[in-house]
Amino acid sequence: MSRWLAIALLAATLPAVAQIYTYVDAEGNRVFTDRPTGQAAEQVRLKPANSMPAPPAPASRTAEPAPAKKAEVVAYQLRILSPATDETIRNNAGSVNVTLQSEPALQPGHAYQLLLDEQPFGAPATQPSMELSNVDRGTHQLAVAVVDEEERILQRGASQPFHLVRTSLAQRRMVKPCKKDDYGVRPECPLKDKPPEKRDIPFVPFL
Repeated sequence: MSRWLAIALLAATLPAVAQIYTYVDAEGNRVFTDRPTGQAAEQVRLKPANSMPAPPAPASRTAEPAPAKKAEVVAYQLRILSPATDETIRNNAGSVNVTLQSEPALQPGHAYQLLLDEQPFGAPATQPSMELSNVDRGTHQLAVAVVDEEERILQRGASQPFHLVRTSLAQRRMVKPCKKDDYGVRPECPLKDKPPEKRDIPFVPFL
């Protein structure tokens, strides 16, 4: 071990204000100490130590949350296969069968909503076949929309007209007049229209 290395190691283990001394013992070995015991010890002049300030610790960065994924927007191509545009339908009950087509197929959480004359008709459904019931006679506008789970319209197709022909009750009575037993049975023969029955008055001869 070299002389200066020994001094440096000893200085590192002593308090900053302590003095270091050196002397040669009886066996000829050089000794370094901070407590001379009466020997002819010499004070060691230490050179100032080279010190560098510790580099500042890097500031901790808060992990930024990953951006939320936006819901994928699906562009549907919606078509009404039936009734066809301007089709005339004859149904006295006012029932109209509707068949739809969409490209791509409905995504989870989406449903079809029929719009009759710009108003929602019935509840949303996931099946492409539905029925309109008790529709009034005349011309109507039919459209289909895709809604989400909260029934908000995501996309709608174009409206197309159809015509419904229903025979009126008066026309039915003209085709098939109401008989006595028909009142209260046939819709076009309500009880209120039933004519009063004639009473048979027994003939009483004058005395």
